[in-house]
Amino acid sequence: MSPRKVVVVTGASAGVGRATAVEFARTGAAVALLARGVEGLDGAAGEVRDAGGTALPISVDVADADAVEAAAQRVERELGPVDVWVNVAFASVFAPFTQVTPEEFRRATEVTYLGFVWGTREALRHMVPRDRGVIVQVGSALAYRGIPLQSVYCGAKHAIQGFTESVRCELLHDRSHVRITMVQMPALNTPQFDWVLNRLPRRPQPVPPIFQPEVAARAIRRSAEHPRRRERWVGAPTVGTLVANAVAPGLLDRYLAHSAYDSQQRPTGTGGDLAPPNLWQARDGALGHDHGTHGSFDDVAKGESGQQRLAWGVQGVLSGVRRGLEWAHGRRRHG
Repeated sequence: MSPRKVVVVTGASAGVGRATAVEFARTGAAVALLARGVEGLDGAAGEVRDAGGTALPISVDVADADAVEAAAQRVERELGPVDVWVNVAFASVFAPFTQVTPEEFRRATEVTYLGFVWGTREALRHMVPRDRGVIVQVGSALAYRGIPLQSVYCGAKHAIQGFTESVRCELLHDRSHVRITMVQMPALNTPQFDWVLNRLPRRPQPVPPIFQPEVAARAIRRSAEHPRRRERWVGAPTVGTLVANAVAPGLLDRYLAHSAYDSQQRPTGTGGDLAPPNLWQARDGALGHDHGTHGSFDDVAKGESGQQRLAWGVQGVLSGVRRGLEWAHGRRRHG
């Protein structure tokens, strides 16, 4: 990626959003960091600057469409035209559906689904008149395959998937050069499992195998660099889940009903929240400190994805072949 790209990342105060902001900063980008928590934003901004980028932290609730619009205007005014907009921010609840209140379900949906909608709207507002730009939607294997105890999150990710497909078709119809792509993620070691609203008997955990957020960040950056690829699946578990769901969804229903309750809870300890969850307010603001990029699973999380290395290698070979064919075709036309 060329220097001084302007990149917007939502949910940038922790986890995947923060890792993504730093990943783009390493390319020399100017990164606007959008999130609620001031402490987390300050920490992320420092890491962006240390990585060689320019940081613009903006405290904003992505569920507020007017606030997202104002943030986008500020980014364009202070950093310049937005080249890449990455939607990451989300909120969720770990509980059986019948134990989630209407207010909780509404709030989590407004952050996780409508936050993507408002971010996409603002990105398009600025990109479409210029006829360039890339929007990256950070999804999940759960955008295709719902699992128990995460009805809020699964519903929102399914909605984002359908919304993104609709917008992509509209851009193609208009022959726009603005691209929108989606990256489906595996289980990741982020702080969300320490601050999510939880009503399980034990504290939640990602379903193993678990990957570090930097694995996700690298995939997001590559998706922004190669946006013609409409979707990218990260990690062998994501590939396996989506293929199994396409081939035998009923069997997967029964498997998850049997296994997914236990696999989403830590082996020991009790449930409940250690501090106020981040559904209603930023967790770093409630506790007064920065939570960083990683969660509590550094001892088991993987820093690399063999599936992604293979996919990138194959993509590189295919790109080389395509360039060779284009060169040969040009020689035939002008020879």
